[in-house]
Amino acid sequence: MGSYIVKRVLRSFITLFLVCTIVFCLLRLMPVEGYFSNFDKMTPEQVQHQLEIKGLTDPLPTQLGRFYNNLLHGDLGNSSRYRPGIAITEILADKVPISMLLGTISLVISLALGLPLGRLMTRYKGRIPDHIGTAFIVVIQAVPAVVYYLFIQMYGTSLMGLPLLFSRDNLATYILPVFSLSLGNIAYYGMWLRRYMVDESNKDYVKLAVAKGVNSKELMRKQIFRNAVVPLVQYIPTSFVLTVVGSIYVESLYSIPGMGGLLVKCIQSQDNTIVQALVLIYSALSIIGLILGDILMTFVDPRITFGKKGGSR
Repeated sequence: MGSYIVKRVLRSFITLFLVCTIVFCLLRLMPVEGYFSNFDKMTPEQVQHQLEIKGLTDPLPTQLGRFYNNLLHGDLGNSSRYRPGIAITEILADKVPISMLLGTISLVISLALGLPLGRLMTRYKGRIPDHIGTAFIVVIQAVPAVVYYLFIQMYGTSLMGLPLLFSRDNLATYILPVFSLSLGNIAYYGMWLRRYMVDESNKDYVKLAVAKGVNSKELMRKQIFRNAVVPLVQYIPTSFVLTVVGSIYVESLYSIPGMGGLLVKCIQSQDNTIVQALVLIYSALSIIGLILGDILMTFVDPRITFGKKGGSR
């Protein structure tokens, strides 16, 4: 297991290096306006002078080396247009905790409701609870998220009297955004757990246990659920990352000052430095999520080992 993690981490660093290098080079092909907050008021001579000061006229390998050297010292650069002159680390320090908190709460709720939903649908397969759960999953999967986000906002504020605008100090303002972010994962966990549990229920060892008179509830809890949840656990860290990164629309609906909409705003304003930093952060989070997913699988099922090629179980 240790050697596997080391190999995955090394491959992850290579992947991250390639992604950041490609993004860095592509952003250098963008117009130079993205590096100045007052570009319209500058003369060509002033623009050229500032480009030389920023080192943007140096050869590309030199710029890339300087970027990685600054990165190793924890320097992501300064914003040029979004908040001119402010360090990107300072900007993110205000936004990351909010997005992480909302993502964590929504993930906990998704697991607390999605897993019992899948178990309930499996236990009452073909009956009313299963049909209701299936209808819920179909609606959430088929209807665009934007649609039910708007319904939640409209009826949550009008019928339940919940606040519309987000406030860090008012816990009531967390309800609608967290509920909106949780719905997709609830349906996802419920759908796949039901599928895995149904597949597990049709295996020979379960049929043999039933024939021997093993208690069905005990069999469901100790064998079927435990084996069915293993492949699902692998995607928990990734779903958390996707929730944090993909909360752009929810954060804009409730005026949440998180990092969900920051990338879109910076692309629109052509703040290349922040775009570069956010791509790096999102790539790193995605890679970490994949590694953590594999590690979680080994904790849930000790029979899984990655020491051999392809793993064994």
